[in-house]
Amino acid sequence: MRVIIFVFLVISATTEGVWYNNGNFYQIYPRSFMDSNNDGVGDLKGITQRLQYVKDLGMSGTWLSPIFKSPMADFGYDTADYTAIQPEYGTMEDFEALIKKANEIGIKIILDFVPNHSSDQHEWFKKSVDRVPGYEDFYVWHPGKIVNGQRQPPNNWVSVFRGSAWTWNEKRQEYYFHAFLKEQPDLNYRNQATVDAMKETLRFWMQKGVFGFRIDAVPYLFEVPADSNGNIPDEPLTGPSCPDPTHDCYTQHIYTQNLDETFDMVYQWREVVDEFAKQTDNVPRILMIEAYTPLENMKRLYEDGHGREGAQLPFNFELISKLNGKSTAKDFKDVIDGWISRLPQGKENNWVLGNHDNKRIASRFGIDRADLINILLQTLPGMAVTYNGEELALKDVYISWEDTIDPAGCNTSPDVYEQYSRDPVRTPFPWNANKNAGFSNSDKTWLPVSSDYKEVNVEAQEKATRSHLKSFRKLTKMHQHEKAFTQGQLLMKLVGTDILAYERRVPGTKPEENFVMILNFSNNTHKVNIPQLFPQMSQMYRIEVVSMHSLSHKEGDTIDGKNFEVKTQ
Repeated sequence: MRVIIFVFLVISATTEGVWYNNGNFYQIYPRSFMDSNNDGVGDLKGITQRLQYVKDLGMSGTWLSPIFKSPMADFGYDTADYTAIQPEYGTMEDFEALIKKANEIGIKIILDFVPNHSSDQHEWFKKSVDRVPGYEDFYVWHPGKIVNGQRQPPNNWVSVFRGSAWTWNEKRQEYYFHAFLKEQPDLNYRNQATVDAMKETLRFWMQKGVFGFRIDAVPYLFEVPADSNGNIPDEPLTGPSCPDPTHDCYTQHIYTQNLDETFDMVYQWREVVDEFAKQTDNVPRILMIEAYTPLENMKRLYEDGHGREGAQLPFNFELISKLNGKSTAKDFKDVIDGWISRLPQGKENNWVLGNHDNKRIASRFGIDRADLINILLQTLPGMAVTYNGEELALKDVYISWEDTIDPAGCNTSPDVYEQYSRDPVRTPFPWNANKNAGFSNSDKTWLPVSSDYKEVNVEAQEKATRSHLKSFRKLTKMHQHEKAFTQGQLLMKLVGTDILAYERRVPGTKPEENFVMILNFSNNTHKVNIPQLFPQMSQMYRIEVVSMHSLSHKEGDTIDGKNFEVKTQ
């Protein structure tokens, strides 16, 4: 008798023996996780209070969105001090208490490291403005060009947050480059002093007890320098598909993203964390890389092919960027096959289905697919990354224009802000049906809580006979402990256009130790002959995990695989 789960599947061998192999990682958005002092903003003490919940989810580690000191122009992604805690999140003592708690319960803390840019309030930037010796070139400066007697930015480069990527500084009498907000000047990685300072930041936090870093916006690290005449080239225009000169899509970013030097810097950071582990406890530190970039570049983020190692986990955003609620079973299979076929030999897969910058799973794929998507995440070979709240199948929260605070939305207009604002996925975490969803006793939270928090929260799903949360925990347990998921081979097949079926099997093991996943990406009812799809599996199966929206069977049922009916509500 074998086990069946409503899931989806991929092929790859996994490695063993290191704490992050086949690991599960949970992203915490600190402002919204738990407020311990009732000021309406989440904090480090709140995370410490709720850390056991994360451990009980089956997580190997948790990465925290930025907690460094910041004026919050972009909610922590504008760092004013890389070795200080943002005061509204707590103190360094609070962080040390968090590390102590994490060590006690056996979960690794990973920090969000933002190296591409700092805040314009950072002392480095202030010194660079003043041309203090040693800081003159910490950032990317240019005098601009004179056109018809008027000084203008050096070229047509556009900021991610709209408008020119160059801002004039009156005191220094030069423009500075910022790929993002004008309050986020880009650091200059062609300056060795900058490189050394950022490496020291990594060492500082590893000495504090962190076990790795999620590195933000890596493709933006380098820009082409000025030529001998001081000129920096324009980027080519995208064309009719994006005629708005203030929009990031206006130009093709061939001079500002994914330059060769970027990959070398990742290799240098890997050398720093590996050296630290070797000199201390020999426990590897992990690098997670945020890079929305073509698959060929992802290969280079893993390694250079000549012995230099990069990140262990360059985030695989293929399932986010290429799939949505209209995607078919074939679409899913094609995306997964495409990733696996490009994975460097000996490297481990990773799968990311949500984060603080994208619509939630239940909103992107539909609430009826939320469990299927989470099952997929936990049964694919390799590491899995979950954004806080996806285990509850939370949906995006409506945020009015008046309540919108994300610069990506605020820099647009009331007519289109909902297309750009990331506030709907960053709202307070729903712990229970009490005031403000149990997140805070404040009269006002930094973002509004979801209107359905009294029905959709952790406590309610804990008490329910069946829930998204309970299914998620069962899946993570199998992901961690079942040999089929830690070592098993993957074989995927399509049944028509609606069904994705796959097996996870370890050759030579008992039938009951292996699994078959059947995912129905439609509302249609289908009959599936499992032994015909997977001849080395047996005829009888036991249902282990089932979607909340499936009408086929319930968990624990025994079924005949030759005539299995897949039905959703």
